[in-house]
Amino acid sequence: MRQAKQLTSLLAVLTLLITCVFSFPANHAYAAEDDELGLSAEAAILIDAETGQILYEKNADKLLGVASMSKMMTEYLVLEAIESGKISWDQKVTIDEYVHKLSAAPGLSNIGLTQGETYTVKELYEAMAIFSGNAATVALAQLVGGTEKNFVKLMNEKAKELGLEDYNFVNSSGLNNTSLLGQYPAGNEDDENLMSARATAKLAYELLKDYPEVLDYAKVPRLKFRDGRTYDNFNWMLPGLIYEYEGVDGLKTGSTEFAGACFTATAEKNGQRYITVVMKADSKNSRFTETKKVLDYAFNNFTREEILEKGYQDKKQKTVGVSKGKEDSVAIETNKAVELVVKKGEADDVKTKLVINKDKLDEEGNLVAPIKKGEKIGYLTVETGNNYGTIAGDSKGVRVDVVTAETVEKANWFVLSMRAVGGFFGDMWGSITGAVKGLF
Repeated sequence: MRQAKQLTSLLAVLTLLITCVFSFPANHAYAAEDDELGLSAEAAILIDAETGQILYEKNADKLLGVASMSKMMTEYLVLEAIESGKISWDQKVTIDEYVHKLSAAPGLSNIGLTQGETYTVKELYEAMAIFSGNAATVALAQLVGGTEKNFVKLMNEKAKELGLEDYNFVNSSGLNNTSLLGQYPAGNEDDENLMSARATAKLAYELLKDYPEVLDYAKVPRLKFRDGRTYDNFNWMLPGLIYEYEGVDGLKTGSTEFAGACFTATAEKNGQRYITVVMKADSKNSRFTETKKVLDYAFNNFTREEILEKGYQDKKQKTVGVSKGKEDSVAIETNKAVELVVKKGEADDVKTKLVINKDKLDEEGNLVAPIKKGEKIGYLTVETGNNYGTIAGDSKGVRVDVVTAETVEKANWFVLSMRAVGGFFGDMWGSITGAVKGLF
């Protein structure tokens, strides 16, 4: 009898345990719920390349190894130096012993560079942008910064200037410092460049916006170098390569043991360009299959539409009061049309909010004449159905300037005097009538 009771109790405990195990969601269930695309990657993000709208994200703020995707920052600084005239495309760079040895280091992505030989900036840039040449990257960093150590400071300063968050650059190439033959420029021996998917996407966004010519190099599937060899671009989604995807023309892959397999892609179809970032994918191949999922999602589900026409007036406030003017108010409107990327069929699911610059107003909340037509007095936020905000950090969608729709001249001294007199007697009459009412 006692054994039977013990057996019954044991069965009850086992039943409870089994119920808990099967009723409690597994970790992957949470991932599937949070990630609508079910990506096999630690982090990812999708943005519209024109407005910076974020259309999808997964763990976008998690700080991860960025590997050679950090070369986008080196590309930015090199192109900036060329634009400013600090260096030129045809400038000759002499290869030192360190860069030569690094170019011959086993297991690294490199094009061999001969010590004492000169290469043009363009040759080194092509080696970096197309074949992710690490030694070529260091040579360019030395040229722009004087030393790679100083160049890394420039990288971190530029990241701050561009408004990036969640980043730390310790070298120009994206390699782990242990691969730099003992000459790592910043951090500790085993440190590596770190970025979040959001920061990486913003870097790509700023790079494409400021230096669109970056795609002239990023889109090249194969590089024919002076050594007579042909080097395939590591972006295997380019035309003619094994994961070819229509419209892809950039931007940068990355891979180290710490960072895993990463890829920042950009693609354009029918005038619509997207930027995607996939970080810490399962393999070098899966970074492309997962990127394909994100790009398919973008091109199949979103469309660009004019949400607001130029001259749109907020329904709740179409005018602003004016003091000292020939008119006592002025109409306000948006200074341009607003085009946004929205999910197909959701173009009407848009919210707006008017924000007036208080510094433009007097104590009574009026603009002070004279006022010129087209004078910016605030902005209108336009929020779509998704709640991801923009890559610039605007959590409430994109902004469009709100301006005055007409000119309001300042009233002459006589009119202002009469208004003052009228206001005085008006206030007096109000006081009198108030006092009289108080008697009764």
